[in-house]
Amino acid sequence: MGLSGWATNDGTAAYRQRFQGRIPGDHFRLSQGLWLSSIGIGTYLGNHDDAADELYKNAIVRAVELGCNVIDTAVNYRFQRSERNIGAALKDLLQRGYERTGVVVATKGGYLPFDGAPPADIKSYFVDTFVKTGVATPADLVAGCHCMTPSYLLNQLDASRQNLDLDCIDIYYVHNPETQFAQVSRDEFNERLLKAFEALEGAVEAGKIRMYGMATWNAFRSDAGAKEYLSLAEVVETARKAGGDDHHFKVIQLPLNLGMVEALTKRNQTLQGEGLSTLEAAQALGITVMCSASIYQGQLARSLPPFVGEVFDGLATDAQRALQFVRSTPGVTTALVGMKQMQHVEENLKTAEVSPALWEQYARLFKGG
Repeated sequence: MGLSGWATNDGTAAYRQRFQGRIPGDHFRLSQGLWLSSIGIGTYLGNHDDAADELYKNAIVRAVELGCNVIDTAVNYRFQRSERNIGAALKDLLQRGYERTGVVVATKGGYLPFDGAPPADIKSYFVDTFVKTGVATPADLVAGCHCMTPSYLLNQLDASRQNLDLDCIDIYYVHNPETQFAQVSRDEFNERLLKAFEALEGAVEAGKIRMYGMATWNAFRSDAGAKEYLSLAEVVETARKAGGDDHHFKVIQLPLNLGMVEALTKRNQTLQGEGLSTLEAAQALGITVMCSASIYQGQLARSLPPFVGEVFDGLATDAQRALQFVRSTPGVTTALVGMKQMQHVEENLKTAEVSPALWEQYARLFKGG
């Protein structure tokens, strides 16, 4: 048995209340009935060793102490270690007086995860771990790394619950489902996605997750008609087929940063005959948007044009300005940023002490003045 409970409206509201007078109220956004911080901590990069484990655990604890209640991971991140580090951090936070109900934990399944470290023989690992146990067949694996069959996703969900030591995960994403297009036709993909969503609706019913979504890289940034493109409206319709009008497909994740603005600027989605950006379509469909790569793995943490500093005044570093861009983008709920160094946690969460930029200020970036 893992830690019981899940993030709730009352719990996240109480967490938000902790920072009244220290952090502007608009740092938190009400979405899907939860108060979510506009900056979330990601756990993607880093070595698979005890030193990185300790860094991540401490960084997660400190981030929550500084006003970040969205924690993002995936079962394959650092060979399942990141999920385990989050589990350890949550135990620490409970001892410090924080409630499970105030923290939103999101993870992902789809990629083949190793266990703690890379195996000596990947094929043997896959066969022993997944084929011999009846979880997946070799034919289920796409591009040598990706699987989204119901049995596989439910197996990975249970692995994540064990790693996180949680009975219930708040958000569960199908991880980069567009990877399937490397070998699968669009019709076959649609069938696979429907079955995946049906399985996740069952996981909601079983109390293992509260909602589910799709974490993507190219799917919602590509031109309509591109091989990896996905229509958000069609994805939501698939969820409706799986779970009815009260389906639990509620969240998408995609990259957005100063160098990757397609989610905001590219009108590649169609809704009721109108061309919309992915952010606009998500708002219209009631889908929460979490943004990955907010500082593009540190590439946007330095050497930004001086004009960006003029637009986002009141901030001390380029990393803060890059985060301010993402969290101020209309339609974005949370800007995710990978953090395991304590100084980066302290620096990045300083951004929360400034209100998101108003549209008039933000729009100057696209007007050149």
